[in-house]
Amino acid sequence: MIIASSALLLSIGMLSLGGGLQGTLLGVRSTLEGFSPSTTGMIMSGFFLGYLLGAIYVPRFVQRVGHIRVFGALASISSAAILLHPLIIHSAVWTLIRIVSGFCWAGIGVVTESWLNHNAINKTRGKLLSIYMMIQMIANGCGQLFLNTADPRGFPLFILVSVLISLALVPILLTVAPAPHFETPSVLSLKNLYKISPLGITGTFLVGIAHSALLGMGMVYAPKAGFSIGQISLFMALIFLGGAAFQWPLGLLSDRYDRRQVITCVAFAASITAFVALILPSYLPMILLPLIFIVAGFSLPLYSLFIAHTNDHLNPDHMVAASSGLTLVLGLGTTIGPVAAGYFMEALGAGGFFTFLIIVHGLIGIFALYRMTRREAIPLEEQKDIVPFPIRSTPVVANLTQEIADTPKQTGVS
Repeated sequence: MIIASSALLLSIGMLSLGGGLQGTLLGVRSTLEGFSPSTTGMIMSGFFLGYLLGAIYVPRFVQRVGHIRVFGALASISSAAILLHPLIIHSAVWTLIRIVSGFCWAGIGVVTESWLNHNAINKTRGKLLSIYMMIQMIANGCGQLFLNTADPRGFPLFILVSVLISLALVPILLTVAPAPHFETPSVLSLKNLYKISPLGITGTFLVGIAHSALLGMGMVYAPKAGFSIGQISLFMALIFLGGAAFQWPLGLLSDRYDRRQVITCVAFAASITAFVALILPSYLPMILLPLIFIVAGFSLPLYSLFIAHTNDHLNPDHMVAASSGLTLVLGLGTTIGPVAAGYFMEALGAGGFFTFLIIVHGLIGIFALYRMTRREAIPLEEQKDIVPFPIRSTPVVANLTQEIADTPKQTGVS
């Protein structure tokens, strides 16, 4: 199973390296070009808007022309798009380019995730999804470190991103594995999703806002806080690595206790840690670096927790459609986060970044507390095991999770 998917996983790793560097590079370069935080937030939101649109529309292209053609076309466009940024330095142009890039990256995700689903069997599905998630998060984190290899004011780093994306094409185009049959995932309506799980859909929307602010504006906060280029790259790397490190421990806790209690505690823990980071002097990066690791560690796994919570209230036949719907709800939230965080930073300075994270995670915790007063907890033996979801995924990845999540636990754990 892993051998059959090795070419695909190698491509995912190289793409994630390039993607990790690309976002941070553009955030840092935006600051160097004198763009305001709100303007930079608009540029960063462009990517998430494009990603949302790509997740919706690219599956239709795949059905018409096939996986490899779509993957090759979108990767080539994305590789070329990054090179346009240093050639045309204008916020509106950069926003448009980011929308195109986001669309391409979503399409690439549609192809890779459907291919992974095709390669997986029920016995290995969970392992494959876990490997996919870890490769994506660790490679995104490691990609940040390439920021130290050249001056962000020049062309080389943009060229490096383009090279990484282009090279990611090679394993896929040379693979001898047959392309999978593709079906567009069904999606539950937002109205029905809310009826099934008000906490699931509301929490996922707020998580999208928090995650896009964290990933899209962290590289804007860091230089405003006086970090060096090396510290900025480490700051952003620790966001991804924190999410990877906390994913499994928090998932295990949510399988053993009332999931809503875990969500509440995790959200408030992220809010409190962000508050500690806010009140500490920003000129002490060695203190803020471990704190951002903890903030991200609590924040990024929340999406998987909300998916699992929603699945607890579903019949197995509805899980894929519901997970696909939640993925789109997450996408709606991600288009808001960077813009809103940018305005907070414009009004409050660098500290607006953590202030925004405090508020959003606090709202998640408060709403989870409220929902605990409106519905009885599901018995532990009826909770389904959590499935780790990548922080950046498309509705197609929901197919990977159905066979893992649709079996209730055999025994409860007190």
